[in-house]
Amino acid sequence: MEETSVSTLTPYEIEEVGGLLDALKHLRDTVTKDAAGHRNQLDNLDPAYVASARNLLHYLSLRQHDIRPLQQRLSLLGLSSLGRAESCVLPTLNAVIRVLASILGQQNFTTDEEDKTTSTIEDGSRLLSDHADQLLGVYQCERTVRIMVTMPTEAAHDPNIIHQLMAKGMNCMRINCAHDSPEIWQAMIRNLRSAEQSHGRNCRIFMDLGGPKIRTGDIEPGAKVVHVRPKRDENGITVIPARVWLTSSENPSVAPEDCAAQFQVSGNFLKCLHRCDEITLTDARKKSRKWTVVNITESGCCVESIKACYVRPGVKLHLENGRQTQRLQTEIRDFPPQVGVLRLKRDDMVLVTSDPVQGHNEERDTAGNLLKPATISCTMPTVVSQVRQGETIWFDDGKIGGVIEKTESDRFWVRIRHARPEGSKLRSAKGINLPDSQLNINALTDEDLRNLAFIAEHADVVEMSFANSIADVQLLQEQLKNLGAEKLPIVLKVETRKGFENLPRMLLAAMRWPCCGVMIARGDLAVECGYERLAEVQEEILSVCEAAHVPVIWATQVLENLARKGVPSRAEISDAVMAHRAECVMLNKGPHITEAVEALDNILKRMQSHQKKRRPMLRELKLAHLTT
Repeated sequence: MEETSVSTLTPYEIEEVGGLLDALKHLRDTVTKDAAGHRNQLDNLDPAYVASARNLLHYLSLRQHDIRPLQQRLSLLGLSSLGRAESCVLPTLNAVIRVLASILGQQNFTTDEEDKTTSTIEDGSRLLSDHADQLLGVYQCERTVRIMVTMPTEAAHDPNIIHQLMAKGMNCMRINCAHDSPEIWQAMIRNLRSAEQSHGRNCRIFMDLGGPKIRTGDIEPGAKVVHVRPKRDENGITVIPARVWLTSSENPSVAPEDCAAQFQVSGNFLKCLHRCDEITLTDARKKSRKWTVVNITESGCCVESIKACYVRPGVKLHLENGRQTQRLQTEIRDFPPQVGVLRLKRDDMVLVTSDPVQGHNEERDTAGNLLKPATISCTMPTVVSQVRQGETIWFDDGKIGGVIEKTESDRFWVRIRHARPEGSKLRSAKGINLPDSQLNINALTDEDLRNLAFIAEHADVVEMSFANSIADVQLLQEQLKNLGAEKLPIVLKVETRKGFENLPRMLLAAMRWPCCGVMIARGDLAVECGYERLAEVQEEILSVCEAAHVPVIWATQVLENLARKGVPSRAEISDAVMAHRAECVMLNKGPHITEAVEALDNILKRMQSHQKKRRPMLRELKLAHLTT
């Protein structure tokens, strides 16, 4: 805004500036008064978080008001519109008030006692940076946003995996304690220590407690049949034959990656095979089929089929190659049944039970009348009695959804409302989300408590899954104290609607600990809050955590296609760009994880010259000038 004095302003401008000044003073007084009413929340805080907690209270009070009209009026005067005041609420309000007062010639600007204890605008970003260094490690390259990578099991056996990840820019290594074993985790840590010495820099170890994940129980196995399918074009013509691996039943081997199925047969039969031999069979549908031998090794042979076939144990294979005096024959040995699935369509009824029964599909009579509904058990039986009629339920990361229509003490009935038009398949060990239900479950499972001793000894940071309340945070802190790990940093994973709604309270509880952070676990969070609301929810988490000067880890499906398939989608590149506003970005494991780390490192380095948190940084554009 140009330098202005009251003598150069029109009466309308004087009235507008005066009105804004009064409105901002009233807003500041309201914010400080509201925050003062919650001063008891500042008791027993770690000294490093006192100023941060006070600023969080100010921010929460500020966000109780709709200040959008006020922001518009401020921006028209070229002043700060308070849109980036998260880390320094009162200093920002006071700075704008000073400017408005100066315009009106009111030089004697005073502050109350609350203002005198307030940090400066610069202190907000400094405190967040200090807390990020403490949690994530001091950044040691030109990139300020750290990269975290979840370790695959192979990282315990192949040291090169971690060496390559560190070479590409990994700053934090995440071990998911829901998988593998302490022996595997220990091997991963040994390989990391070796990589740290090779690269001359440190890498933080984050260990993730599995938490109380609710899942579907076992399902009756399917049929013992394998569908061998070639790839066809839009005209139904086979363009890529289906490959099948035949191996000896006496000494079976693992099929190559390009083989869609594997069967065990007689070793003597395999010894008689040569390339280009043809094997005939009659499949489960009584269809005659022919397989051609394309490759033979010491461990088995690969055959191709240009037609689809259904193979069951006992199917006979015949070889006629002209080299034998008699026709050779073998049969497919026994193999495990297909994994059981429930096939669910919209308006279907599903019975969820606490009994550890095998799930099964619905049963109907010849007239189509329902005899038994589809049934599935729940791996956490205590949850079944806590749900209520009318509450929503989601299965398998939101792929299938419904409404609870009837409840009993040990079971409840779900009407499916969300599924694919052709029906969706529900398998065992898939997640169950109950976003509307008030569940009373332990935040730390027995397995978590067993793993916590290892974590306290070996990890740099512990991550708490499904953190939902102050009591959950306090429980983790108490367990760490019992283990003598009072200084081990904690990260709260926000992945439920309840966790999101209780985030401010959980942050204040976590600030009683020397170091803390937050992870936005967007998978379950999207299911719980709704995919259409996820963008809004993650924005609010970022803002609240910035107000608390607590570092954020942006997680779930970041560059997932790139990590798994080697090619990113346009949407996930944009998502990675948005992730730059967090202090750390987490990648999940995948065959192409090193390429994903390299790409994310490139994206984050580029973005930090364009944006800092939510503030655009206007560097020189790399465009052709009009004068050239």
